[in-house]
Amino acid sequence: MAGRNSVRTYIVEDNPTIRENLVATLEELGGVASIGFAETEQQGSHWLTQNAGQWDLAIVDLFLKQGSGLGVLQACRNRDPAQKVIVLTNYATPDIRVRCKELGVDAVFDKSTDIDALIDFCLDLGSGTH
Repeated sequence: MAGRNSVRTYIVEDNPTIRENLVATLEELGGVASIGFAETEQQGSHWLTQNAGQWDLAIVDLFLKQGSGLGVLQACRNRDPAQKVIVLTNYATPDIRVRCKELGVDAVFDKSTDIDALIDFCLDLGSGTH
């Protein structure tokens, strides 16, 4: 993941509008290539663990159509150190941030206030500075 490579990104988000806007923004501004998505804990956990070498970044929402993003985070704990997992949520409370850190999350972003920081994170990842 050096230079201007696209960051292969898998998104676990059950709201189609948010997901589509996120993909469009990150592909345009953040050097991200969206490689797929899931709407449930089971789908996200299964894909990320069965395709371990196929992704660089997972963006996970905590509240899903079925299950929880916390289960997805748990499933990704033994990923390659170069693979990053971040949480994008409306509920970025101090307690949630602590729980995410315990599960090995690389960063937590608030959907309403941290989109610029998320874009910066993706750009850094794509340039190899993370």
